[in-house]
Amino acid sequence: MQSLAKPDQRTLFSCSRQPLKIVALGDSLVYGYGDPIGGGWIERLRRQWMGSETNGHTLYNLGIRGDRVFQVADRLEQEFRLRGELKNKVPDLIILSVGVNDSARLSRPDGKSFTDFETFTRQISLLLTQAQQLCPVLFIGMVPVDESKMPFLDCFYYNHFDQYRYKEATKKACLEKNIPYLDLFELWMNKGKEWGRSHLSEDGLHPNTQGYQAILEDVLNWEPFSHL
Repeated sequence: MQSLAKPDQRTLFSCSRQPLKIVALGDSLVYGYGDPIGGGWIERLRRQWMGSETNGHTLYNLGIRGDRVFQVADRLEQEFRLRGELKNKVPDLIILSVGVNDSARLSRPDGKSFTDFETFTRQISLLLTQAQQLCPVLFIGMVPVDESKMPFLDCFYYNHFDQYRYKEATKKACLEKNIPYLDLFELWMNKGKEWGRSHLSEDGLHPNTQGYQAILEDVLNWEPFSHL
Protein backbone atom coordinates (compact mmCIF):
# COMPACT_ATOMS: atom_id res chain seq x y z
CA MET A 1 0.00 0.00 0.00
CA GLN A 2 1.23 3.45 -0.89
CA SER A 3 2.18 5.43 2.21
CA LEU A 4 2.12 9.20 1.93
CA ALA A 5 3.04 11.95 4.29
CA LYS A 6 -0.05 13.62 5.68
CA PRO A 7 0.08 17.31 4.75
CA ASP A 8 -2.44 19.67 6.26
CA GLN A 9 -5.53 19.33 4.06
CA ARG A 10 -6.32 23.03 4.26
CA THR A 11 -2.88 23.97 2.98
CA LEU A 12 -2.86 21.27 0.32
CA PHE A 13 -6.14 22.28 -1.28
CA SER A 14 -5.93 26.05 -0.82
CA CYS A 15 -2.54 26.08 -2.55
CA SER A 16 -3.62 23.80 -5.38
CA ARG A 17 -4.01 25.57 -8.71
CA GLN A 18 -4.89 22.40 -10.61
CA PRO A 19 -8.27 20.66 -10.71
CA LEU A 20 -8.47 17.85 -8.17
CA LYS A 21 -9.43 14.25 -8.82
CA ILE A 22 -11.78 13.04 -6.10
CA VAL A 23 -13.34 9.65 -5.36
CA ALA A 24 -16.45 9.23 -3.21
CA LEU A 25 -16.95 5.80 -1.68
CA GLY A 26 -19.75 4.50 0.47
CA ASP A 27 -23.33 3.29 0.44
CA SER A 28 -26.61 4.52 -1.07
CA LEU A 29 -26.09 8.02 0.32
CA VAL A 30 -23.13 8.31 -2.04
CA TYR A 31 -24.87 6.45 -4.86
CA GLY A 32 -27.82 8.83 -4.65
CA TYR A 33 -30.67 6.32 -4.39
CA GLY A 34 -34.00 8.09 -4.02
CA ASP A 35 -33.22 11.05 -6.25
CA PRO A 36 -34.40 10.35 -9.83
CA ILE A 37 -34.09 14.02 -10.74
CA GLY A 38 -30.61 15.00 -9.61
CA GLY A 39 -29.02 11.62 -9.03
CA GLY A 40 -28.00 12.38 -5.45
CA TRP A 41 -25.70 14.95 -3.88
CA ILE A 42 -22.52 13.55 -5.43
CA GLU A 43 -24.00 13.66 -8.93
CA ARG A 44 -25.32 17.18 -8.34
CA LEU A 45 -21.85 18.26 -7.21
CA ARG A 46 -20.21 16.53 -10.19
CA ARG A 47 -22.46 18.41 -12.61
CA GLN A 48 -21.82 21.68 -10.82
CA TRP A 49 -18.06 21.20 -11.05
CA MET A 50 -18.26 20.20 -14.72
CA GLY A 51 -19.74 23.60 -15.48
CA SER A 52 -17.51 25.52 -13.13
CA GLU A 53 -15.11 28.14 -14.44
CA THR A 54 -13.13 28.15 -11.19
CA ASN A 55 -11.93 24.58 -10.59
CA GLY A 56 -13.30 21.82 -12.82
CA HIS A 57 -12.60 19.08 -10.27
CA THR A 58 -13.20 15.49 -11.40
CA LEU A 59 -15.52 13.50 -9.12
CA TYR A 60 -16.12 9.74 -9.27
CA ASN A 61 -19.24 8.27 -7.63
CA LEU A 62 -18.25 4.88 -6.20
CA GLY A 63 -21.25 4.34 -3.95
CA ILE A 64 -22.88 0.90 -3.72
CA ARG A 65 -26.30 0.38 -2.17
CA GLY A 66 -26.24 -1.72 0.96
CA ASP A 67 -22.49 -1.49 1.54
CA ARG A 68 -21.23 -1.74 5.08
CA VAL A 69 -17.88 -0.56 6.39
CA PHE A 70 -16.03 -3.81 5.74
CA GLN A 71 -17.22 -3.86 2.11
CA VAL A 72 -16.00 -0.33 1.46
CA ALA A 73 -12.68 -1.23 3.06
CA ASP A 74 -12.38 -4.33 0.85
CA ARG A 75 -12.66 -2.31 -2.36
CA LEU A 76 -11.10 0.97 -1.26
CA GLU A 77 -7.56 0.64 -2.54
CA GLN A 78 -8.45 -1.01 -5.84
CA GLU A 79 -11.10 1.63 -6.55
CA PHE A 80 -8.59 4.33 -5.64
CA ARG A 81 -5.82 3.05 -7.90
CA LEU A 82 -8.11 2.52 -10.90
CA ARG A 83 -8.96 6.22 -11.04
CA GLY A 84 -5.69 7.45 -12.48
CA GLU A 85 -6.04 9.70 -15.51
CA LEU A 86 -3.87 11.97 -17.59
CA LYS A 87 -1.05 13.37 -15.43
CA ASN A 88 -2.64 12.39 -12.11
CA LYS A 89 -1.82 8.77 -11.40
CA VAL A 90 -4.01 8.57 -8.31
CA PRO A 91 -6.81 10.71 -6.82
CA ASP A 92 -6.12 13.71 -4.60
CA LEU A 93 -8.97 13.23 -2.12
CA ILE A 94 -11.25 10.49 -0.78
CA ILE A 95 -14.78 11.28 0.41
CA LEU A 96 -16.21 8.53 2.62
CA SER A 97 -19.82 8.06 3.70
CA VAL A 98 -20.80 4.71 5.22
CA GLY A 99 -22.15 3.23 8.44
CA VAL A 100 -25.94 3.41 8.41
CA ASN A 101 -26.32 -0.14 7.07
CA ASP A 102 -24.07 -1.43 9.84
CA SER A 103 -26.41 0.08 12.44
CA ALA A 104 -29.56 -1.79 11.36
CA ARG A 105 -31.29 -4.35 13.58
CA LEU A 106 -32.23 -7.60 11.89
CA SER A 107 -35.71 -9.15 11.80
CA ARG A 108 -37.14 -7.21 14.75
CA PRO A 109 -36.65 -3.83 16.47
CA ASP A 110 -34.50 -5.37 19.22
CA GLY A 111 -32.81 -7.91 16.96
CA LYS A 112 -29.14 -8.50 16.37
CA SER A 113 -27.18 -5.57 14.92
CA PHE A 114 -26.19 -6.11 11.29
CA THR A 115 -22.65 -5.26 12.37
CA ASP A 116 -21.85 -5.70 16.05
CA PHE A 117 -20.98 -2.33 17.59
CA GLU A 118 -17.52 -3.38 18.82
CA THR A 119 -16.76 -4.89 15.41
CA PHE A 120 -17.94 -1.72 13.71
CA THR A 121 -15.72 0.42 15.93
CA ARG A 122 -12.67 -1.60 14.90
CA GLN A 123 -13.65 -1.68 11.24
CA ILE A 124 -14.28 2.06 10.93
CA SER A 125 -10.91 2.82 12.52
CA LEU A 126 -9.17 0.47 10.10
CA LEU A 127 -11.02 1.96 7.13
CA LEU A 128 -10.01 5.48 8.06
CA THR A 129 -6.39 4.46 8.57
CA GLN A 130 -6.38 2.66 5.23
CA ALA A 131 -7.87 5.65 3.42
CA GLN A 132 -5.58 8.17 5.10
CA GLN A 133 -2.53 6.25 3.93
CA LEU A 134 -3.64 6.87 0.35
CA CYS A 135 -4.51 10.57 0.40
CA PRO A 136 -6.45 13.19 2.42
CA VAL A 137 -9.92 12.15 3.56
CA LEU A 138 -13.26 13.82 4.30
CA PHE A 139 -16.15 11.96 5.95
CA ILE A 140 -19.85 12.72 5.39
CA GLY A 141 -22.09 11.28 8.10
CA MET A 142 -25.47 9.55 7.84
CA VAL A 143 -28.90 11.20 7.95
CA PRO A 144 -31.60 10.20 10.47
CA VAL A 145 -34.24 7.74 9.27
CA ASP A 146 -38.01 7.91 9.71
CA GLU A 147 -38.49 5.28 12.43
CA SER A 148 -42.23 5.05 11.75
CA LYS A 149 -41.51 3.56 8.29
CA MET A 150 -39.51 0.63 9.58
CA PRO A 151 -38.85 -2.16 8.77
CA PHE A 152 -37.04 -1.52 5.51
CA LEU A 153 -37.50 -4.41 3.07
CA ASP A 154 -39.48 -6.22 5.79
CA CYS A 155 -36.23 -7.08 7.54
CA PHE A 156 -34.06 -4.12 8.54
CA TYR A 157 -35.03 -2.00 11.52
CA TYR A 158 -33.20 1.34 11.67
CA ASN A 159 -33.57 3.61 14.69
CA HIS A 160 -32.15 6.90 15.94
CA PHE A 161 -30.61 5.41 19.08
CA ASP A 162 -28.38 3.01 17.17
CA GLN A 163 -27.72 5.54 14.43
CA TYR A 164 -26.45 7.94 17.07
CA ARG A 165 -24.13 5.32 18.61
CA TYR A 166 -22.60 4.34 15.29
CA LYS A 167 -22.19 7.88 14.01
CA GLU A 168 -20.61 8.96 17.30
CA ALA A 169 -18.11 6.09 17.05
CA THR A 170 -17.31 7.24 13.52
CA LYS A 171 -17.04 10.86 14.57
CA LYS A 172 -14.69 9.95 17.42
CA ALA A 173 -12.47 7.87 15.12
CA CYS A 174 -12.31 10.76 12.63
CA LEU A 175 -11.41 13.20 15.40
CA GLU A 176 -8.60 10.94 16.58
CA LYS A 177 -7.19 10.81 13.05
CA ASN A 178 -7.75 14.51 12.29
CA ILE A 179 -10.24 13.68 9.53
CA PRO A 180 -13.01 16.30 9.06
CA TYR A 181 -16.46 14.84 9.80
CA LEU A 182 -19.75 16.41 8.69
CA ASP A 183 -22.46 15.46 11.20
CA LEU A 184 -25.55 15.38 9.00
CA PHE A 185 -27.44 13.42 11.65
CA GLU A 186 -27.18 16.31 14.09
CA LEU A 187 -27.92 18.93 11.43
CA TRP A 188 -31.09 17.14 10.30
CA MET A 189 -32.29 16.33 13.82
CA ASN A 190 -31.96 19.99 14.77
CA LYS A 191 -34.33 20.93 11.94
CA GLY A 192 -37.14 18.90 13.46
CA LYS A 193 -38.96 15.63 12.85
CA GLU A 194 -41.36 16.97 10.23
CA TRP A 195 -38.57 18.62 8.25
CA GLY A 196 -36.64 15.36 8.29
CA ARG A 197 -39.60 13.28 7.14
CA SER A 198 -40.30 15.69 4.29
CA HIS A 199 -36.76 15.22 3.03
CA LEU A 200 -36.85 11.40 3.03
CA SER A 201 -38.25 9.00 0.44
CA GLU A 202 -41.31 6.87 1.13
CA ASP A 203 -39.09 4.07 2.44
CA GLY A 204 -38.06 6.27 5.37
CA LEU A 205 -34.39 5.52 4.83
CA HIS A 206 -33.11 7.30 1.74
CA PRO A 207 -33.22 11.05 1.14
CA ASN A 208 -35.55 12.24 -1.60
CA THR A 209 -34.79 14.90 -4.20
CA GLN A 210 -35.13 17.70 -1.66
CA GLY A 211 -33.07 15.72 0.84
CA TYR A 212 -30.12 15.30 -1.48
CA GLN A 213 -30.22 18.97 -2.40
CA ALA A 214 -30.14 19.78 1.31
CA ILE A 215 -27.12 17.51 1.77
CA LEU A 216 -25.32 19.22 -1.09
CA GLU A 217 -25.97 22.61 0.50
CA ASP A 218 -24.71 21.34 3.87
CA VAL A 219 -21.55 20.02 2.22
CA LEU A 220 -20.90 23.22 0.27
CA ASN A 221 -21.38 25.30 3.42
CA TRP A 222 -19.04 23.06 5.41
CA GLU A 223 -15.80 24.82 6.29
CA PRO A 224 -13.38 22.00 5.25
CA PHE A 225 -15.05 21.86 1.84
CA SER A 226 -14.48 25.55 1.19
CA HIS A 227 -10.78 24.83 0.57
CA LEU A 228 -11.43 22.63 -2.47
